[in-house]
Amino acid sequence: MKTYVMMTKFAAQDAHLVEFGSRVLDRVRNGDAWLEQIIEECPEVTFRSHYALLGYWDFMDIYEAPDEETAAKVSLLSRAHGAHQVESWPAIPKGRLKELTQGIL
Repeated sequence: MKTYVMMTKFAAQDAHLVEFGSRVLDRVRNGDAWLEQIIEECPEVTFRSHYALLGYWDFMDIYEAPDEETAAKVSLLSRAHGAHQVESWPAIPKGRLKELTQGIL
């Protein structure tokens, strides 16, 4: 399985605080439905952690998926559940990165 980090934003940068608050509340209320749909449509995905953030991004999820297409589906489902912006990044474990650099540097 590959590890991915998904960053989610629920309101545009210039959104009013009320609009932002409403979207975050909707996310909290709809979070169970979002997760249930991912489990149903991507049963091979395993979530490792979920964080609410105080910064540009509103939430960060760390999960494992078998391939990039499955990770893309997780991102698309997040957009379908109200996310304004989603980015998914592949995450390479430090030990594996060290192995990849052997012989290069």
